[in-house]
Amino acid sequence: MERYDVVGMLSAFEYGELDDAETLGLFAYLVQSGLAWSLQGSYGRVAAALIDNGYLSRDGSILKGTE
Repeated sequence: MERYDVVGMLSAFEYGELDDAETLGLFAYLVQSGLAWSLQGSYGRVAAALIDNGYLSRDGSILKGTE
């Protein structure tokens, strides 16, 4: 996995600065790395919702875009 600015991306997410595709990419990374389940609960809930709604697989692969 390539180096990823997790703190910067989380901050941008918190401030509403990410578009839908960037948000999906962030949560794909969080699921792949396992961070989605160890950060504060809201991240895990968003990740779970993206999985449940078919945007991400359980391993963090992006299954569909945000068109």
